[in-house]
Amino acid sequence: MTITVLSNKFQELFHSLPERAFFAPGRINLIGEHTDYNGGHVFPCAITYGTYAAARKREDQLVRLYSENFPDKGMIEFNLNKLDYEKDHHWANYPKGIIRFIMEAGYMIPTGFECVIKGNIPNGAGLSSSASIELLTGVLVNGLYELDIPRLELIKIGKRVENEFIGVNSGIMDQFAVGMGKENTGILLDCQTLKYEYAPIKLENHKIIIMNTN
Repeated sequence: MTITVLSNKFQELFHSLPERAFFAPGRINLIGEHTDYNGGHVFPCAITYGTYAAARKREDQLVRLYSENFPDKGMIEFNLNKLDYEKDHHWANYPKGIIRFIMEAGYMIPTGFECVIKGNIPNGAGLSSSASIELLTGVLVNGLYELDIPRLELIKIGKRVENEFIGVNSGIMDQFAVGMGKENTGILLDCQTLKYEYAPIKLENHKIIIMNTN
């Protein structure tokens, strides 16, 4: 996956160059399954698989989103003045929820934007594709409009979207790992207090293998 490919698709759809490109990783959890939503400790790390976006601000209130992963859904459009969950908007409800809660937090998003998104995280594989697109949208909006939103606030907004907008009863681990992950580093996270510390992962001659075992 290259930014050039994404930029070319953006030009094909919107007949202009994107202003900026963004990326958010997926995550694995090395230990602590099903403890995050119970306020326990987890040890996740970010991975190189993730979600990419190319975006450009518009001059009106319209948001136009296209995903290379869901081409059958076509271009999804909505207005900044109407940010309700809509079943027909499918995957785009994740970005929509992020935009809504950022604005509800008091940050000004003065115009809409257009965006092409593509991820290489397999859907439903337990690698946090939804958290990846949530944080991707957060850093995209933060960057395009220079909002200066703290990363931890974006992480908390991502969890709110998952719980309150999408309706999934999940913890904060996924968004935290995606938002705070570093290369070759795990995160020991207390999901109750959000206290954390980084721990280097030095695999040397070893590898972490991700498998679908069902």
